[in-house]
Amino acid sequence: MEKKIETGIFSGSFNPIHMGHLMLAGYISAFTHVEEVWFVVTPHNPLKVKESLLPDNIRLEMTRLALEDYDNIKVSDVEFHMPRPSYTIDTLNALAQEHPDRRFSLIIGGDNWSLFDKWKDYEQIIENYQILIYPRPGENIRIPKKLGKSVQLVNAPEVEISSTFIRRAIAEGKEVRAFLPPKVYDYIQQNQLYRINH
Repeated sequence: MEKKIETGIFSGSFNPIHMGHLMLAGYISAFTHVEEVWFVVTPHNPLKVKESLLPDNIRLEMTRLALEDYDNIKVSDVEFHMPRPSYTIDTLNALAQEHPDRRFSLIIGGDNWSLFDKWKDYEQIIENYQILIYPRPGENIRIPKKLGKSVQLVNAPEVEISSTFIRRAIAEGKEVRAFLPPKVYDYIQQNQLYRINH
């Protein structure tokens, strides 16, 4: 039997994608069993009012631009073609069915792990997929012994950059070039996203 390609799924709105996301994906693909990381851009949930959330296709394009030069970090729009709201278990199952040559792991932050038992079919996720948890500032991550095989804490560097911080800084006319992949910074500038001022 051929060895499956170990693939990590990193979901988010990526509004916008920033250097913190890339550093985390880079760390996971270099220092864990995961060979490739797929950024799954989540579509706008019609049940949630998110005025600051840019349209799906723009966030997908920014993520595509950010990852263009990476061989082992890719972008996926799988959730754009699924019923909404899309749940992580359905996304993982759809990907596993579509890509039988891959074994998928879920990458989540410590903040999400502390709420994990509220997720739809969370037990099924733990049963069928590996979970990699990365540290978030102020989160004390506890993994029960019995989950030791399927849930793992990744010793990734804590990066205190958030998309919210970047959106706010752009709106205030601050210089954010250092926090963004160059192509994403240029795209935001050219399209005057997040009320960027020239």
